[in-house]
Amino acid sequence: MADHEAPGRLTESLIEAGRLLFARPCRFITSAADLDGLPAPNLPEIAFAGRSNVGKSSLINALTGRNGLARASNTPGRTQQINFFELDARLMLVDLPGYGFAEAPKGLVERWTRLVNNYLKGRVVLRRTCVLIDARHGLKDNDREILGMLDKAAAAYQLVLTKADKLKAGALADVLARTSEEAAKHPAAHPEILSTSSDTGSGIAELRAALTLLAT
Repeated sequence: MADHEAPGRLTESLIEAGRLLFARPCRFITSAADLDGLPAPNLPEIAFAGRSNVGKSSLINALTGRNGLARASNTPGRTQQINFFELDARLMLVDLPGYGFAEAPKGLVERWTRLVNNYLKGRVVLRRTCVLIDARHGLKDNDREILGMLDKAAAAYQLVLTKADKLKAGALADVLARTSEEAAKHPAAHPEILSTSSDTGSGIAELRAALTLLAT
């Protein structure tokens, strides 16, 4: 990084570093149905959380440039375990079960919820949680529950809008402004809100750069 480039800013050199890192090999490691099934905490982890069908798996695929890496589905609740993907032996990407609506029995959904909450609150190598928000809908009450839980646990997180291509520029700017205003009230929230589209690729380079800062 050049001397005049402040750490944490998404400069051109960070954008390039992100491109290079996420072009490296990325492989599926394991799926965990409970805390005992989590892999050894050897790498910094980035978790992707959000409502069912918000686009977590699609975003991981877009970041890594591998369409079939994380299993995406149009059926809410398809991701039923915590899935771990190792990127270049430098970073672990973690695809969490969605919260909110899911086509599954109530007891199973409650078990997913406990698993996700316990992971987010207690995983020592978790460097950041990307809380994904559908740009078309903005923050919902179940998103706010997750934010409150992360604040209480002092677990750092960053809000990331998904499906930004579904909105016109003015409407997207309004959602960004409202989301930023609300995020400013949360002590564990990263100050920068990123908007992304897995379909068009917008915002993907910037998110790669931000996550590259957390890699070993």
